[in-house]
Amino acid sequence: MDGKLNTYRTIDTLGKSQIDLILQVYDGAIGAFRSAGDAYQNKRYDAGYEQMQRARKFLVHLYTTLDDEQGGEIAQSLGKLYTFLICQIDIAQATRDQEIIAANIRILENLKSGWKGLKEQPADRSSAPAPAATAPSNGFTVSG
Repeated sequence: MDGKLNTYRTIDTLGKSQIDLILQVYDGAIGAFRSAGDAYQNKRYDAGYEQMQRARKFLVHLYTTLDDEQGGEIAQSLGKLYTFLICQIDIAQATRDQEIIAANIRILENLKSGWKGLKEQPADRSSAPAPAATAPSNGFTVSG
């Protein structure tokens, strides 16, 4: 079953634009934070911890795929923000603080909104390049 699921995921990502892939990672992180918050609220601490770990993986992926050379200051700023969010995960896991989780969701939704806006711009964006990201694990490139 895992092989079929991985094949489906590979096919699903092959048909998406680079910005769509970035948006998909944001959706994953936001969803994991929401699930963690729900789990903590319902005293399902192990499930909350697992969801926070999922959120961490999404954020680490976003961080490690940034290309400072192509993305410049924007990529560096995103890197600092992703680092902050990853550190907040440790605090949220230790305290189960719903406000920290909610703040992380708000930040990610704001960033996602920016990427959506970038996607909706006309194809000629040569004057404002997006921060580039690469996804070395499966060979596709994620950039603006």
